Amino acid sequence: MTLPAVPHATTAAPLAALLPARRGKAWTVGPAPYGIRNNAATSRITDGRRSLIVVEEGNRVELYADRPDLFPVTPDAVADSTDPASVATLAARALRWVLPGLDADATHAAAHDTAHDDMQPWQRITHHKGTELAEFGFHLIDHGANPQAIERADGPGLAWTADSGAEWGVWAYGCAGNFHLTYEGFVSGLYGALPVLLPPLGAHTSTDAGSAFTRHLTDRFPQLRPVDADEVEFGGYQDLHGWIALPSRAELGGPVHDGTRVCAKVGPVGIDFLLSASAHLV
Repeated sequence: MTLPAVPHATTAAPLAALLPARRGKAWTVGPAPYGIRNNAATSRITDGRRSLIVVEEGNRVELYADRPDLFPVTPDAVADSTDPASVATLAARALRWVLPGLDADATHAAAHDTAHDDMQPWQRITHHKGTELAEFGFHLIDHGANPQAIERADGPGLAWTADSGAEWGVWAYGCAGNFHLTYEGFVSGLYGALPVLLPPLGAHTSTDAGSAFTRHLTDRFPQLRPVDADEVEFGGYQDLHGWIALPSRAELGGPVHDGTRVCAKVGPVGIDFLLSASAHLV
């Protein structure tokens, strides 16, 4: 009896190429250790620490996080292979929530790592996050930034000044699995980063609702939603969430232009996402 041929995988390799190398180790493609769906092309991509399963059947491509001792049932991300941007879409979703989820698992495991018997769980988490921040810091240096390590009561962080004079920071808060990105500076200093930070542009109906400040941003980036006269937000469930606001409501009466000063916060973000976005943060 001749078994039906398994379709050839076409997504795994280009997807692996779009994910940043962690600690200098690029993602590689190999056979999956198990089949999730009969007669579907199934591949495993890994950087040696985390692994993802790619399943291709017809025009449907599914991405699963490969977690130890847990058989994947529901895909973490799905794309249509007939869409020219399907691989980029899967990479964005992997960076925005699939890999951060695996990193959160790793942070939890680090808290119970008995290799450091002299450390408390919170100290192990701090050590683990500090190692990840150091990796991101060296990446920033490669892009010309001068990040400074900062220790705060709620966890370690990095702070650096962009070419525009804006102040960026990445912070670990408590025992949470990932990080938060902060910004203080001219609103124009965010224009280069927002296309990377924001979700894909969907259907949008122009509106005159909001203030001059919110319209200044929503007209340029329709993914942003007014929260109040001095604040906009983006993202939500299973994606990055962020906000941009005036430093003080007292500034609402002033003119709004590219030199208007704002503060912003985005999170939770994983180190992989930060590595991929680092060129836009300097």
